[in-house]
Amino acid sequence: MKIGVYICHCGSNIADYVNIEQVKKAIQEQGEAFLVKDVMFACADSSQKEMVQDIKTQKLDAIVVASCSPKLHLPTFRGVARRGGLNPYNYVQVNIREQCSWAHSDDKKGATAKAIRLIQAGIEKAKNSEPLEPIKIDAVNAVAIVGAGVAGLRAAIELADMGTYVYLIEREYFVGGRITQWDKLFTTNQSGREIITKLYNQLISYKNITLFTGAEIVHTSGSVGNMQIKVRVKPRYVDTTCAFDKEKFEKAIEVCPVEVEDEFNFGLTKRKAIFKNYPGEFPELPAIDYDNCTKCGECQKVCDGIDLDQKPEYLNLNVGAILLATGFDPYEPSEGEYGYGKVPNVITLQQFKRLMELCPEQLVYKGRKIRSIAYIYCVGSRQQNGPNHYCSRYCCTAAMHTALLVKEKYKDIRNFHFTRGIRTYGKQEHIYHEALEQGDVVFQSFNDPLCQVSAHNGTAIVKINDFLTRGKPIELEADLVVLITGMVPRKDNSIGQLLKVPVGRDHFFNEIHLKLRPVETVIDGVFISGASQGPKNIMEAVNSALAAAAKANNLVKKGFISIEPTVAFVDTQQCQWCDKCSEICPFDAFEKIEQDGKQVASVITSLCKGCGMCLPVCPENAIELHNYTDRQIESMIDDLVHV
Repeated sequence: MKIGVYICHCGSNIADYVNIEQVKKAIQEQGEAFLVKDVMFACADSSQKEMVQDIKTQKLDAIVVASCSPKLHLPTFRGVARRGGLNPYNYVQVNIREQCSWAHSDDKKGATAKAIRLIQAGIEKAKNSEPLEPIKIDAVNAVAIVGAGVAGLRAAIELADMGTYVYLIEREYFVGGRITQWDKLFTTNQSGREIITKLYNQLISYKNITLFTGAEIVHTSGSVGNMQIKVRVKPRYVDTTCAFDKEKFEKAIEVCPVEVEDEFNFGLTKRKAIFKNYPGEFPELPAIDYDNCTKCGECQKVCDGIDLDQKPEYLNLNVGAILLATGFDPYEPSEGEYGYGKVPNVITLQQFKRLMELCPEQLVYKGRKIRSIAYIYCVGSRQQNGPNHYCSRYCCTAAMHTALLVKEKYKDIRNFHFTRGIRTYGKQEHIYHEALEQGDVVFQSFNDPLCQVSAHNGTAIVKINDFLTRGKPIELEADLVVLITGMVPRKDNSIGQLLKVPVGRDHFFNEIHLKLRPVETVIDGVFISGASQGPKNIMEAVNSALAAAAKANNLVKKGFISIEPTVAFVDTQQCQWCDKCSEICPFDAFEKIEQDGKQVASVITSLCKGCGMCLPVCPENAIELHNYTDRQIESMIDDLVHV
């Protein structure tokens, strides 16, 4: 077998710690390689062209490239093999940079000896390599987007514009997500409702978008390219004959005896069981909160378009990929945290923004006119002894921008900011400067001690050891304390659990690689975007949604998907079907079939990720992994331990 070996200097990254000439000589003397060369940069165009020429002229059967991590250049050298007419799976990458020169920079002799041994093992693997072809599976040119907030809406429009069919699935009865709860937004001063109105009007102009509200995925099956999803759609119990008759609809709300806390206003107000959050909300059809409805029938007496006997509908949809844009929840402070729930005039930023909209002329909270406001930053973020160690990034700018709006709307308000360092990054820095110019006062403390809040004669006292005045203790009396809360993952992560999407230490959805694969998950065909994968402002959420849409479209648009052939396979002669492989597989890639009169395991190649977890649990040793067969691995081990 003719094997070509290429040993890379990587400039000085490898050559400074590994004696390349000594390595080359040792590999040549071993006699297992037909061709041995050293190159300055294996990934350079000139080196790639030389390898292609060698494969063609020397009729090489396999190549071994000893350079850096396969994570970096595996596709590069597979492309070299392909251009030379060699099967790309007859190429073996040996990492003598991260695993050798960098790891043993203090031992040049040892690094050189290790590099020789690693390359010899790579040659053994190449000798036992087999030509493989990517597995092609049919793909449905349709994507299910879960979540119709700003990220989901924008992703749906982008996918539809590229010719992909979109099922947009929103759990709530209305689209828009969190930003419909905010009035003016930084940095454009557009309202959230204006943005959603514009996106919704675009959305409904596409024939290849179907929107489901009050809907959620309850079951999935299949695999990337051909996923079957079952969607439960809750009825609204109200039809257009009632919704578009303003007089009847208002009368139905009036006679409804049920009042519950209005989650849209974060509990500041009450709403009825029949509701619509605000005029012009989309879809323009009210709904009945069936869980809180007493079914008394009073609304039906005044509006004949209400039917409380409607049942949920179940839909079976077929898609090639799923894009998650499920958003976030605002952090809810625990009782007593900075006086929350105990000091009467302590509220969160999200409540305060709704309060401003509910008070068009004069800022009043619990019957008291507000003249001074204390903003406490990093509540639920950067917690040294709490669950959320991360910075939510958007909160500082949101708080400073809100302080500007307060001054603009109510004029005589005094703003005091209690921070742990302002993080209004990038172009948002000018908002911070505007707040200072309008007379806002900023105090700063470190983690220990944090500022404290207590009640005093109907107001709140905020205490801080101010770093800006060299730790001087300062007390401030404020009519209202606003807690600037960060973002946390959705409390209901049922869709993530259903799809087995991994989460990080912060419990947001986890991407494969922050920079190289920022919107892909380890579950093929499942993409993430927006604040479902971490705190983001609107621009950042939209950018990630567009990236996820592009990735999803690229996956399904051709009608087929090529996936890695590095998957498990079963020797059915040895298999006795004990179910252990199926139990251990995290991707449900095994099924039981009948063959030659007995039950055996079979690999669903489109689900298999080649992780190898099934191999050691098989008592019959009936399972192997393409490109990492027992013969390949054992030959490498034999060579590594040979002295």
